Amino acid sequence: MTRAYKQKLTKAQRKEFKARMWEFRRRPADQTPEQAEALEKLFQEVPELRMIHALRWQLTDIFDRAPDRDTATTAIAAWREQALASGLDWDAFLGLYDRHQDGILAYFDHRESSGPVEGLNNKARVILKRSYGLKSCASLWTRLILDVNWVGKRIGRTVVEMHALANRIWTAFCRYYT
Repeated sequence: MTRAYKQKLTKAQRKEFKARMWEFRRRPADQTPEQAEALEKLFQEVPELRMIHALRWQLTDIFDRAPDRDTATTAIAAWREQALASGLDWDAFLGLYDRHQDGILAYFDHRESSGPVEGLNNKARVILKRSYGLKSCASLWTRLILDVNWVGKRIGRTVVEMHALANRIWTAFCRYYT
């Protein structure tokens, strides 16, 4: 939907549109009045985004509030009906949900996700790209730990906890990169 809209824009307009899409991604409760106004302008330009935005945050709310798998299953089924009734094309998303429903709903069993692992993998990829020609596993590991330790300060883990995590990751890491 946004692709078709962006194709009609000039390069400068596309850049401005891309900047306004950040307001679309921000939680409504965290928006400043200026950001809410920018989002409203975006909705006026592409009205379908209003429904997508509302449904997106309804689904996010289910993941934030549903206490267990059964409650989440019921809430997501109701959300699904709303999404289908919206008249928008949700086929790809709903197909993905259908194929991975058990894994997605497993989140509600223990409220754990693979996000931290995916974040660490992404950080390693970024370091590899920034460090073109890096050959040494030890150098890559040192750079990764430096970045993770910086993040550790922000998430409030102790140095001992970060070292224990680093040692577990190091053990797994060296099996693949040596």
